[in-house]
Amino acid sequence: MYHTTGFDREEIIDLCIRINSAERGTAARSWPPCLGLFKSVAVTLTYMRHNRTQAEIGESLGTSQPTISRAISAITPLIPEATREFVPTADDLDPDAQYILDGTLLPCWSWAGSKELYSGKHKTTGMNVQVACTIHGKLAWISDPVDGSHHDNYCQEESGILLTMDPKNWIGDKGYIGNDMITPYRKPPGGELLDWQKEFNTEVNKIRWMIEQVISHFKNWTIMHTDYRRPLNTFTATISAVIGLHFYRTA
Repeated sequence: MYHTTGFDREEIIDLCIRINSAERGTAARSWPPCLGLFKSVAVTLTYMRHNRTQAEIGESLGTSQPTISRAISAITPLIPEATREFVPTADDLDPDAQYILDGTLLPCWSWAGSKELYSGKHKTTGMNVQVACTIHGKLAWISDPVDGSHHDNYCQEESGILLTMDPKNWIGDKGYIGNDMITPYRKPPGGELLDWQKEFNTEVNKIRWMIEQVISHFKNWTIMHTDYRRPLNTFTATISAVIGLHFYRTA
């Protein structure tokens, strides 16, 4: 189980209990009876961990692709509620602590008519999430997703992460200049940075390496760094599910 889902059997059983206890609306789908809850959760975790095709997962379990699709469609929206207690909000962060902030693009297919997903910086489509960690490299917070066409500064403003925080305690890259955060100096038009500014930038970037590692670990969920293939209207729910699972796994 661990190599395909990233969770051991006891953890999957605990997730099943939480998912079965989670509140569901009247329109919520049921997992396929032929798989049951445990296998449906395992199928969903496998899909998110490795972004394998549904037909391939179905073949390994001796069932059809539509059955796998129904399992993923039923389980995915239930995971955020089942793991909610493990996911920090902006209000849970320590206002006196120092954090490192960065954004990352979670890619998806280029759906026609969804130009708001195109990131000029990354030259592809997707959704942006903001990620914060401590200066010691511990994941602290991940924002809700925002359309990929927006830059990091817009996304952090949408998240409201700095509304109750002292931005002078936060470290970011040049994309966050103007928020009173600790950021590298930008080269002036037609000029060069002073030696002390270059040294300062080097030191800031050494610290920012921590957040890059944290984001890399989050993207061990393959579905977060390879093109998302399911319908676009399910993408945000999948992102929320993976965020919940990631915090649950590291709790």
